[in-house]
Amino acid sequence: MLKAVVLIGGPQKGTRFRPLSFEVPKPLFPVAGVPMVQHHIEACAKVPDMKEIILIGFYQPNEELNRFLASAQQEFKISIRYLQEFAALGTGGGIYHFRDQILSGGPTAFFLMNADVCSEFPLEDMLRFHRQREGSHCGIILGTTANRKQSLNYGCIVENQQTNEVLHFVEKPSTFVSDIINCGIYLFTPEIFSHIGTVFQRNQEERLQEDPPCGRLSEVIRLEQDIFTKLAAQKQLYVYKTQHFWSQIKSAGSAIYASRLYLNRYHESHPERLATKQEGGPKIIGDVFIHPTANIEPTAVLGPNVSIGKGVTVGAGVRLRESIVLHGATLQDHCCVLNSIVGWDSSIGKWARVEGTPSDPNPNDPYAKIDSETLFRDGGLTPSITILGCNVNIPSEVIIRNAIVLPHKDLNRSFKNQIIL
Repeated sequence: MLKAVVLIGGPQKGTRFRPLSFEVPKPLFPVAGVPMVQHHIEACAKVPDMKEIILIGFYQPNEELNRFLASAQQEFKISIRYLQEFAALGTGGGIYHFRDQILSGGPTAFFLMNADVCSEFPLEDMLRFHRQREGSHCGIILGTTANRKQSLNYGCIVENQQTNEVLHFVEKPSTFVSDIINCGIYLFTPEIFSHIGTVFQRNQEERLQEDPPCGRLSEVIRLEQDIFTKLAAQKQLYVYKTQHFWSQIKSAGSAIYASRLYLNRYHESHPERLATKQEGGPKIIGDVFIHPTANIEPTAVLGPNVSIGKGVTVGAGVRLRESIVLHGATLQDHCCVLNSIVGWDSSIGKWARVEGTPSDPNPNDPYAKIDSETLFRDGGLTPSITILGCNVNIPSEVIIRNAIVLPHKDLNRSFKNQIIL
């Protein structure tokens, strides 16, 4: 019997995702037409003998999260629960705090994954790999190859190339260690909790000896810094390397890239989600998701990589490319939207142009990952995708380029390279 745990973070996290995370918890932000964390749940539900999926985070239980959990439970016919941490406990602290819930029913192993990764989730391949090496380890890390420069932004894994055993693990090293990086997707046996427990005891002892005691909770445990380095030294970890797509979803710009990866995957996994050219329907180029309730004029041209949410209205002659349009938005006749995210209930006027700069990885490097750009560079806003928060009104015949517009703004002129507060 197996279980899966998804770490969804909390409101203090996901700050790089603002202003989109103001309206909806980041894990419920729609990527390729469905909430980000639903891709994880779909992958887990397909694994044979999966009994329960547990979401752990420190969001207050809210109506939106409860509604999502109820509908996902109905759709996937599997128990899905949310457990709320009393504070941000780190990647190891959260699962240790709820270890009794995870181990109830006696699972032989459990998957653990971060909600802000997008992947093909080769969970069954990881399980086969685990069973071939049963008894000799307490964890499998999913790894992928990055280029030398970008590997410094991730956890780096040095492996024994014959056995795939992890020899050395370093989180975000200052110099090059390895081009195999940690994907934030793991398969653990219950023994992992005794290793986390050792660190917890040590944290508590250190805290008692401190004078005056510092504010850090002894429950805060990070797998990457506190656990994996020791487990690698004890030969308790293996790495399973995937050749399939993988990306982090840290910023809003990376959501558009993740959307493209998932839409492309739909050809195999969910062809029914992809829009096709219909008689009297809009022109579709490449991979496009359109919610059935959206109202789209037949002269509009959509794609590639476009995702259109519930109740969206798209007028005549509109051009949409590499963008996500969230529910209730209105795109009036002949407007043009490129490399942008249009927020809930926002409106773009006639002949207006909303455009961003794509933040894609280098297409000429097969191992390139998306760069986690800082918001500002050289004293100005880093050119990135344009984001309109919820309820933003763009007037007719203006150009908005490389801008971030916070919610509930009525603009009256063109803007570029600005954050409009």
